[in-house]
Amino acid sequence: MSEPSPAGIPLRQLLMSLGEPLVELQAAPAGLDVLVRDVAILDPEDPATAAPGELVLAIGARGRAALPALRAAGRARAAAVAVKLDGPGQADALREAATEAGVALLSVRRETRWEHLDALARAVIGGPDAPDTADHNVGDLFSLAQTTAVLTGGIVSIEDTSSRVLAYSRSSDSDEVDDLRRLSILGWQGPEPYLSKLREWGIFQHLRTSDSVIAVEPHPELGLRRRLAIGIRAGAQPLGTIWVQEGAQPLAPLAEQALVGAARVAAGQLVRRRRELSADVRLTRTLLTGLLEGSTGPQSLATHLGLDPHRPATVLAYAAQGSDVTRAEVSGLISVHTAARHRGALLAPVDARIYVLLPELPPGLPTATVRDWAQEVVDAARDHLGVVLRAAIGSTVPGLAAVPGSRAQADRILDAMGRGGVVPEVAALIDVQAEVLLSEVLALLQERPALRDPRLAALAAYDLRHGTQLAESVLAWLDALGEVRVAAQALHIHPNTLRYRVRRAEQLTGLDLAQPHQRLLAMLQLRLPPEPEN
Repeated sequence: MSEPSPAGIPLRQLLMSLGEPLVELQAAPAGLDVLVRDVAILDPEDPATAAPGELVLAIGARGRAALPALRAAGRARAAAVAVKLDGPGQADALREAATEAGVALLSVRRETRWEHLDALARAVIGGPDAPDTADHNVGDLFSLAQTTAVLTGGIVSIEDTSSRVLAYSRSSDSDEVDDLRRLSILGWQGPEPYLSKLREWGIFQHLRTSDSVIAVEPHPELGLRRRLAIGIRAGAQPLGTIWVQEGAQPLAPLAEQALVGAARVAAGQLVRRRRELSADVRLTRTLLTGLLEGSTGPQSLATHLGLDPHRPATVLAYAAQGSDVTRAEVSGLISVHTAARHRGALLAPVDARIYVLLPELPPGLPTATVRDWAQEVVDAARDHLGVVLRAAIGSTVPGLAAVPGSRAQADRILDAMGRGGVVPEVAALIDVQAEVLLSEVLALLQERPALRDPRLAALAAYDLRHGTQLAESVLAWLDALGEVRVAAQALHIHPNTLRYRVRRAEQLTGLDLAQPHQRLLAMLQLRLPPEPEN
């Protein structure tokens, strides 16, 4: 019996599925039958690495900057490297390097979004990181788009309810493709000026509420050719749209009938996909929450997601200050921004906080890099949602088994941030070590009254009864290391007034602030919120 073929698809098939306008083949020294098994994103900050059979997306590497990626891919026997080119001179140099390395070179249109190419390539390959792993995955939508194109004689795209392209048919003649189709595929979503016109003409309203095909007449002034469209629906619930653009030849006589059938097939696929994704998301979140809380071991999550449990990981924790924005909106923003930086990021809201697990981190990833990622989230929440977020970076641990410890450290940092003081919006323990330790000492004093000096408690109670500020004045004086003028300036009072208040506090309580131990305890205990007398 013959050996089963390795997972993956030939480069030829990937190119046929994606095709123009996304990618163009520049070199294929090993031929077009080389298997593409997976997709990898190579960030400019990462060392140039690759694995056998990978399509490496060299983000941000143009010209000679892409040479290390090509060489690393050749050494690792990767399938291909995709780059964006600035000019024909770059193509010549990179083709030569790719031929020497023995790896295929693909050029990517400048307008193409990398995350879009990544998602589509994974869908076509159907690898372990594709959006679905069941038979009814996004790859089936590509097949459906191609079948619909054959039956209608047109050029097909399948979109979700946000006008994001999920799959599309191949076109042998790029001249047949109009601007709307081209820009939608390049940008993953229809361009806003065209979408506005479709809304103005009532096209979207029809697609949301009707099961019938609608025709959009050509508008040469907008670069629009004639097209048919039908909504993909499950009962009254809209799931997406199928568009058929007319090419050089008129659409087939039975194009509308074919489109009705395609919409029903697509509805079944998208419903199954949603159910599978929903169940998978719930299971993932349950396993992640259990790992963060220490009630579930690491192997369950690692097995479910195919993670290496022995690679470094860290936990980020976010807390929002009072806001009318829902936690779902904040979670969505955090999820999108974090995924843009680390494709394996996992998110789980627990109580009032939102945790992000970053598994399988590159060894030696600087904390400053993770801090920058978290700062991007905090800035975006403030700019787009009007939400003030605090972010804490837990320790980087050697594997998933130690993730509860990273989460605990992130919680310690957020706890300290919540108690006030001068702290940054985003912090790791090294940034706020003193604040965290002081916060925990104060928490201990608050929980255990026996550790407090009753004279200091009496001073705080006196202030509450008489509306005085003796305790605040003593603390300011202690914080200023006895510098009366500095403390008085901070309180906006005369130095003599401060001297009087400190003496008065000593007289009322019997404290001797000349004693170092009493000063130390006063500096701590006077930071506690005053408790009203019974």
